Amino acid sequence: MSQFETSRISAGTRSVAWTTICFLVLPITIVFWVSVTDRHYLSLPDERISFQYYRNLFTSQAWLSSIWQSFVIAAISTILAVVMGTLCAIGCWRISNRATEVVRMIMLVPIIIPSIVYALGIYQFWVDLRLLDTYTGLIIAHTVTGIPYVVVTVSTSLAGFDVRLEQAALGLGASLGQTLRRVVMPNIMPGIVSGAIFAFIHSWDELVITLFIAGRRVFTLPRRMWDGINEALDPTMAAVAAILVIVTVALLMFAMMRNRNNT
Repeated sequence: MSQFETSRISAGTRSVAWTTICFLVLPITIVFWVSVTDRHYLSLPDERISFQYYRNLFTSQAWLSSIWQSFVIAAISTILAVVMGTLCAIGCWRISNRATEVVRMIMLVPIIIPSIVYALGIYQFWVDLRLLDTYTGLIIAHTVTGIPYVVVTVSTSLAGFDVRLEQAALGLGASLGQTLRRVVMPNIMPGIVSGAIFAFIHSWDELVITLFIAGRRVFTLPRRMWDGINEALDPTMAAVAAILVIVTVALLMFAMMRNRNNT
């Protein structure tokens, strides 16, 4: 193949890639324009750019309450998911047999099956346990669905871990707990941090399970946005969506930079 043909194929590949990226990203950018509209409904700005709906977001008690509830639920469920997901991944890595492959597959079930199916199952189970419309019920549900992200990222880090480091620590007299804390954990920390970020984003944005479990007491940010879409097209939702996009992109960029610095 000549150099001209190679460069032409490369240019065509880049063109397709950038076209796909623009197709995926450009609709999201519309949210930022709608969030600064000067009208009283979801629309692009007419005469001027207005930040009134951002002011409404940070002064409304209802929106601030939903933001706080979402943050608390996401933070607690992320901590629990990181602890359990990391321990599960390390346990499967150390044992490493056919049974552990089955365990890994079971851990991935919450993100393999459709969310609506999983939400229906949790709803019926939570009815019997009287956990509907409780913070405990929602935190447990978000923890279970966040564990797979941690298991995947930590397992990926463990796949590149040099087992000889663990063997050297044990050979020098370190206990299993010391080896885990001082040798294994520091080396797989990028995977743990990435899993925590994905688990937090998942809990922060989760809606389907929340609609089934939450009632009058628990009113997370995605649920308030959902109710706003159904009841009134308040442009404040666009301001919330814009902030969510910025926060999500910032967390993902942080994860990418951390992983790059550790490679």
